[in-house]
Amino acid sequence: MAKSAPPVNANPIETVSFKDALGERYLAYALSTITARSLPDVRDGLKPVHRRLLYAMMQLKLDPASGYKKCARVVGDVIGKYHPHGDTAVYDTMVRLAQTFSVRYPLVDGQGNFGSIDGDNAAAMRYTEAKLTDAAILLMEELDNDTVDFRPTYDGTEQEPVVMPAGFPNLLANGAEGIAVGMACAIPPHNILELCDALVYLIKTPNASIEKLVSFVQGPDFPTGGLISESTQTIVDTYTNGRGSLRVRARWEKEQLSHGLWQVVITEIPYQVQKSKLIEKIAELFREKKLPLLANIQDESTGNVRVVLEPKSKNVDPEILMESLYRVTDLEIRYGVNMNVLGADGIPRVMNLREMLQEFLNHRHEVLVRKSNNRLEQIKRRLEIVSGFITCFLNLDEVIRIIREEDEPKKELIEAFDLTDLQAESILNMRLRQLRKLEEMELKREHKELKAEQKALLALLKSDDERWGAISEEVKAVKKRFAAQKSLAARRTELTEAPANINISAEAFIEKEPITVVCSKLGWIRAFKGHHDELPNLTFKEGDGAAFQLKAKTTDKLLVFATDGKFFTLPCDKLPSAKGQGEPVRLMCDLDNNQDIVDLFVHEPARKLLLAADNGKGFIVEEADVLAQTRGGKQVLNTVEGSKANVCTEAEGDHVAVIGTNRKMLIFPIDQVPVMKRGQGVALQKYKGAHLADATCFTKKDGLNWQIGDRVRTETDIKAWLGSRAGAGHLPPTGFPRTNKFNG
Repeated sequence: MAKSAPPVNANPIETVSFKDALGERYLAYALSTITARSLPDVRDGLKPVHRRLLYAMMQLKLDPASGYKKCARVVGDVIGKYHPHGDTAVYDTMVRLAQTFSVRYPLVDGQGNFGSIDGDNAAAMRYTEAKLTDAAILLMEELDNDTVDFRPTYDGTEQEPVVMPAGFPNLLANGAEGIAVGMACAIPPHNILELCDALVYLIKTPNASIEKLVSFVQGPDFPTGGLISESTQTIVDTYTNGRGSLRVRARWEKEQLSHGLWQVVITEIPYQVQKSKLIEKIAELFREKKLPLLANIQDESTGNVRVVLEPKSKNVDPEILMESLYRVTDLEIRYGVNMNVLGADGIPRVMNLREMLQEFLNHRHEVLVRKSNNRLEQIKRRLEIVSGFITCFLNLDEVIRIIREEDEPKKELIEAFDLTDLQAESILNMRLRQLRKLEEMELKREHKELKAEQKALLALLKSDDERWGAISEEVKAVKKRFAAQKSLAARRTELTEAPANINISAEAFIEKEPITVVCSKLGWIRAFKGHHDELPNLTFKEGDGAAFQLKAKTTDKLLVFATDGKFFTLPCDKLPSAKGQGEPVRLMCDLDNNQDIVDLFVHEPARKLLLAADNGKGFIVEEADVLAQTRGGKQVLNTVEGSKANVCTEAEGDHVAVIGTNRKMLIFPIDQVPVMKRGQGVALQKYKGAHLADATCFTKKDGLNWQIGDRVRTETDIKAWLGSRAGAGHLPPTGFPRTNKFNG
């Protein structure tokens, strides 16, 4: 038996690399996301889902004058006829277009729960109803006059518009946001009246500068109001580049209360900020004691935003209070502008303000030309029919006879009166009741009016100036239409200058509380709440004991002076609590293990300090200059090898007293010690085989004080020790401590 031939493979397998296949498919996905989902069209400012939703609602005759229909009905039509995606995406789009706090000029008029500025979700679509707004109708006006192209829907059973005629610049008026593959857009909403003024000016001056256009379009106009705190130049740069960042702040006012008290009331919050989350964040910071200027926060909002902030004290500056909140909460945001859109050619690109306005005008020009050509075709057809009706009127009896007696009346009419096929068909389709309307004068009047309209349209199409003049009148009519709705047309977002650089110290964010700081000899530090002269049950590790105890506040800074001549700064609010025995200072700053703490005290910027090392050299430094900004500290007193810093005392008075380990004391005027920011300093006292033990500053007329135990002794007759800096000195007064220390 003969073998049958092997079957021919009609679809042979083609081998391609995985990289090429993946790249091709990903590119197709990316293009689909960019053009059909994420970026709006510059002409009508709509994405496909918006466009299909509005068109479906128009097909359902949901115009402003009609009643509402269930949103579920609308969503069903959209996903069934035009948008083959999930119902959630379509309903979310409808909800956003109806939210007055999300869209500057809502395109959907919603009835029911459509969410709130607090971030609440809308009710299910089966409970809500909707219809179109006047703005949506304006977008779709003249859709039936062949003004735009239509294309088949996804299943080929319906037709949908490629773009809307767009009677107003919806893209800039309502803004748009979207994230595509590798690109995104963020276009803020603007005031329609300002946009119309800019469009009229641009028609007259096609090469208008961005600066001139910004004099009309002053900046974004958000539906939630607020303040744009930026300079005019920043706004101009943003519109010139098509990208930028604008500072948007909440609007607030000071309300005066009785007894000199006051409160701040926030009436508008930045765009796209959820009020509930904003208040939660402020309350959280308040609980964490990071808002020490704030005493309480209350949400008294009803239909309008009203958030009340109570200050800690009536002496608090409201500007400082709000500035502190602006810096740590969403009462101030940065709105990133990215005017990346699909051009009329379908190619995405970033446009500046003039380009976007011009693209809209070009679209309206094309709509005007197509509308005019469509009307000319309608006029041509009607003129032909009216001419046939006039012929019928003049020969009415013969026409009736032909219709009654002839087997093929259409053919006979054409031959008898030299009619066209359309004219004969129109006469035959005429109802008997219309015969009474066939009055010669009426027909001639209509014929004359149509001829005049035809002539005007032909002149319009021939003249570029006339077309742009007509577009200018259309724009002015749009402005008048929106201006009639005062609450919708008035600017909501106020433009203010960039805020002054208000200096708010870190202390403004710290709760001011009294503390007592204790540091041991081995450098273990802790803070007790409250101010205490004596601390009962104060314990230390074995072999350790108290070295420093001082009163401070949580807003203060501690200065640590080490034997290597470095200053370290410790914020008091960061000190470990008194539970246990504290933490080593070395964990809070980079103090070397082989260095010790010379002094520890509360920072006072206006003070001066006398610093010295055991080799007898030192100088005076402004305390404000020793503040360290990092853990590594700040090197102020340079020590030579073999010497260590051992003196840090307040430089107050007119004389300096120094004493060495050889019990020689010298007193000299304080003005002999230079004021420096850093260095070794100058010789304060000379020694042979000895070192500097201590130094202090005092006022000569008050005498020199030193401490012995709990007693303080004063020596007013200091002539024996007076001299010049760098002298050797003499033995101290009788009774001076053997420790060679002025403070015992």
